[in-house]
Amino acid sequence: MRHAGRGLGGAEAPLVELANVSKRFPDGSRETVVLDEVSLEIGRGGSVGIYGKRRSGKSTLLRIAAGIELPDAGTVCFEGRDVTRMTTGDRGRLLRGTIAFMAAGDWRPNPRESVVDHVVTSVGSTGLTVREAKRRALRVLDQVSMTAADAEEPTGSLSLVDRARVMLARALVREPRLLVVDEPTAMPSLSDREKFCALLRSATREQDMTLVVASEEMAALQGTGVLISIADGGVCTTEESGKVVRFPPRRAAFGERSSS
Repeated sequence: MRHAGRGLGGAEAPLVELANVSKRFPDGSRETVVLDEVSLEIGRGGSVGIYGKRRSGKSTLLRIAAGIELPDAGTVCFEGRDVTRMTTGDRGRLLRGTIAFMAAGDWRPNPRESVVDHVVTSVGSTGLTVREAKRRALRVLDQVSMTAADAEEPTGSLSLVDRARVMLARALVREPRLLVVDEPTAMPSLSDREKFCALLRSATREQDMTLVVASEEMAALQGTGVLISIADGGVCTTEESGKVVRFPPRRAAFGERSSS
């Protein structure tokens, strides 16, 4: 069945809509189906957690939802605009403006660059003056629990936890409408992971942005408004009400059967 009414995340109209999205990758002489006619809607201002095991397709789903990759079939719409029909330049502007994507593997700063300067480079094309951009960067760094002294530290000296905070600051400083986070829990301790995930949810709530976060650890997804499971090319979800809604209809959440 198709999800009716509100999009995932609780808003009346979807911010992101995937319709019959499929994606395949070559695997030797064969093809691996990563996404198989996936359809879902993500509402404005909510939070969505995507759970899946390693190589389940969750990273591909995130990258397609963010407009970084295109599906082999199906459509992806952001605020009603078909991303699959956009030029590369238009998709690039979307990613530099209203969508922010964050993944641990994307950490590539200049080791001699200060934290605040690294965050400032994220808003280089927004029309702000250097002073305005630095002021905004310092404000966001404070929001992610980094002090003024931390802001002057070289990025090459940061711990894994502080790297994650700085990457989050780089995403937040652009004030996007959608933040997509791929695996936020690559940290040394459970306590660090829990604190960062709580920070991620609170920071996006404060800025009234939509959060989509994927992880192979269920603990990282606690507190999200909607939980999606992905496996075997398909996704399914449990709404805030607890009702299981399946996408596509042949699949159910965590092995359970939907009564719908």
